[in-house]
Amino acid sequence: MDVFTFLVILKVVLITALIFLAYIDLHSFQLPNSITIPMIAVGLIFNTIGGLLYAGFASPLNSLLGAIIGYALLWNLDQAYFQIKKQHGVGLGDAKLLSALGAWLGIEAIPSILLIASISGAIGGVLWLRYQKQNIHTAFPFGPFLAFAGIIELLWPQHLQALILNSPT
Repeated sequence: MDVFTFLVILKVVLITALIFLAYIDLHSFQLPNSITIPMIAVGLIFNTIGGLLYAGFASPLNSLLGAIIGYALLWNLDQAYFQIKKQHGVGLGDAKLLSALGAWLGIEAIPSILLIASISGAIGGVLWLRYQKQNIHTAFPFGPFLAFAGIIELLWPQHLQALILNSPT
């Protein structure tokens, strides 16, 4: 099997896992550790070993930093929200999913993923709350938006940043 075919198959498997996680989160408001934690480990292993044999999506260091920073960003956001509101605002499943995306795609992908997930989450959240006939204080799942952003970044890495940074002012 050549490298291109291997990477295409790997992307299909990763996208399938992200769609499955989005579906689970939409219906249960949970992202299972049995899927997110192995995704972190396999992403780190792929970018370490696979990067030597094939072509990884990120360097081993960027993969490790992506996993750590991805988790830490949402964990710290949740801790800050908890200090202000005395309730959790971000599920740690979301933090593990962002960590998995960071492990697979590297630390450089984290800003794009968060930007895409935040914009689509704001729009999707309003639609979700309206569809569910809920108010603004009702929780809605963020995992599907992280999954969507991860798929966008996997298929078209850094293109969003290039469009924003290179647009005429």
